[in-house]
Amino acid sequence: MKALVLGGGGREHALAWKLLTSPHIEEVMCVPGNGGTATLPGCRNLGLALDDFEGIARVALVNNLSLVVVGPEQPLADGITDYLQQQGLTVFGPSKAGAQIEASKAWAKALMVEAGIPTAASDVFTDASSAIAYLQQQSLPIVIKADGLAAGKGVTVAPTLETAIAAVQDAFQGKFGAAGNQVVIEAFLTGQEASVLAITDGETIIPLMPAQDHKQIGEGDTGPNTGGMGAYAPTPIVTPEILDQVQEQILEPAIATLRQRGIDYRGILYAGLMISPTGEPSVIEFNCRFGDPETQVVLPLLETPLDEVLLACAESRLADLPPLQWKPASAACVVAAAGGYPEQYAKGMTISGLAAAAEQGAVVFHAGTQLSQGQVQANGGRVLSVTALGETFEQALEQAYAAIAEIQFDSMYYRRDIGFRVR
Repeated sequence: MKALVLGGGGREHALAWKLLTSPHIEEVMCVPGNGGTATLPGCRNLGLALDDFEGIARVALVNNLSLVVVGPEQPLADGITDYLQQQGLTVFGPSKAGAQIEASKAWAKALMVEAGIPTAASDVFTDASSAIAYLQQQSLPIVIKADGLAAGKGVTVAPTLETAIAAVQDAFQGKFGAAGNQVVIEAFLTGQEASVLAITDGETIIPLMPAQDHKQIGEGDTGPNTGGMGAYAPTPIVTPEILDQVQEQILEPAIATLRQRGIDYRGILYAGLMISPTGEPSVIEFNCRFGDPETQVVLPLLETPLDEVLLACAESRLADLPPLQWKPASAACVVAAAGGYPEQYAKGMTISGLAAAAEQGAVVFHAGTQLSQGQVQANGGRVLSVTALGETFEQALEQAYAAIAEIQFDSMYYRRDIGFRVR
């Protein structure tokens, strides 16, 4: 079999890497890929843009590809799954209708209310003055979210009214483009965040290994939100009992309500959760794709060949798949970012120490990198995801930090406290 992975981040490098460990996969192609997929044995990057649906379909058909895996949310929201399926291709990833669960936070909130899924109380606004008037009546802290896709950076947890008003004004003044034309303001939930990525064919839904990600740029979970600065799995925050609750109160109702709306949802349903101090899960947000960097810690722990899982979803036969098999281990990932991220940052810095990091036993998944004249260069805000496995969480974390210490590029930054909430 040959597969195509769409996207160019750390998540997509991890997907390609994991697919190539399967005995059924002989080649993986990536659009556009990155410096890591360019040097991954059995993988090749294709010079196409993610919005070139026609070109992607042509490549997939000419190469007789068995599976197309869509990594990022934007092409899903733009309807790439619908387009490729119309060309007769097998695609892992929800339709444009299903991708609304991430593409519009207001739409997702309405679905949660309809399904009876536990989530924070919220209201939706289409102008700044109404939103600010509402804020002045609410208790603090409070959460302001750009409604649309903002690359993980459209959420502000505001401790003060001034911060909340500034977040609303930023959104309506165009900081997030069209994604900020509408904002969702919701109550602040207390507890610890966790990520449960679940695979579904629209009928059956199976949670993967629960993970905890670290979204904020600063240590101690301070500063602005990012796409994610590190993660680990499994997380003790989500006990087997809580995972059962997530299945019964969140995942099953979500899929049932999507079906009632006539949406055939096949792919990942990613529940971003808040686990309360008493162990009650609530949904902060839903995403329609694999998380990043959660994928970089979940997939290395998966023993079942990934292609078998993805094809079972795409072909609506997930109920027939044997139970997923997992390594009896822990995984930790530390993200190396360019200095200045998530705001302005430099590109083009040469990266050294990648081989030495691998010798530490880590897998270095490339995110914002490119291969130029034989050298790997930084080409994005989040540059690398350094992942390690261990018998215990502490061992995995120690190995990941030992590996990232071998890597250098100008202005490189990483958090030194991944997993601090459970250590």
